[in-house]
Amino acid sequence: MARIFVIDDDPVVGESVRRMLALDGHQVEMAVSGEQALALFEVGKFNLILTDYQMPNMKGDTLATAIKALAPHQPIGMFTGYADRPLSGVDLVIGKPFGLAQLRKAVTKLLTSLQD
Repeated sequence: MARIFVIDDDPVVGESVRRMLALDGHQVEMAVSGEQALALFEVGKFNLILTDYQMPNMKGDTLATAIKALAPHQPIGMFTGYADRPLSGVDLVIGKPFGLAQLRKAVTKLLTSLQD
């Protein structure tokens, strides 16, 4: 399965996403801020990055743009309640609230993009 990096400033949400992904056998690493995520990110280390949009200090789209500058082909999905606005650096927007079926569909779509 995939190595997935989840970034969310709300530890409850992050842990919920981690548990949902673990049900499908994915290996999940976590960060609670954009700054922490950039410090932990290594090009090619993760098959997929899933980040929240609304985080203090660094919004998710700013994080996504910074990661794409380091790894242009890195698939990035974003959780947001602001799904109607354009977000730079993001390959797929996952509207909040979301459930397991929506998360699985998004992960499958993003991981399939690696094969294209």
